[in-house]
Amino acid sequence: MKVSRIVIVLLLVLISSCDSKAVFDKYKNVSTAWNKEDVVQFKINAPDSIQPYNLFVNVRNTNDYKFSNLYLIVTMDFPHGKTLTDTLEYDMTTKNGEWLGQGLSSVKENKLWYKKGVIFNEDGTYNVSIQQAMRKNGDVNGVVNLEGITDVGFRIEKTE
Repeated sequence: MKVSRIVIVLLLVLISSCDSKAVFDKYKNVSTAWNKEDVVQFKINAPDSIQPYNLFVNVRNTNDYKFSNLYLIVTMDFPHGKTLTDTLEYDMTTKNGEWLGQGLSSVKENKLWYKKGVIFNEDGTYNVSIQQAMRKNGDVNGVVNLEGITDVGFRIEKTE
């Protein structure tokens, strides 16, 4: 019994130590459907103001996700008032319809590039807001409740 506990503890330590690049990595649950009015927000204290970082939007999806791509509106508010807003499109499947995300179960995790080589040169708190912007072909109005997205995250990594 003691040996199996030691093995479990060692595995957990190894898994957590494999991610030494992460500076910030958080997820927020969006329930069973992501409403177009629900904005997922992250408050980030500025890391090192000299080193460049890579930024990612992380998304977990299930087989209930009915699209091959994903449109997001990502806004970053800087501490001193500057705001950057980007409308981003990501492929979620291959041309064959296979999920691009990683995972052994029905939940796939997608690490989506947001920005490369960002330097947080303003002291203070940065606010990142992520909102889904999906539409069906030919529809003017967006998808109100986007099914199949379970969690939305934001990640900051050290560059190599």
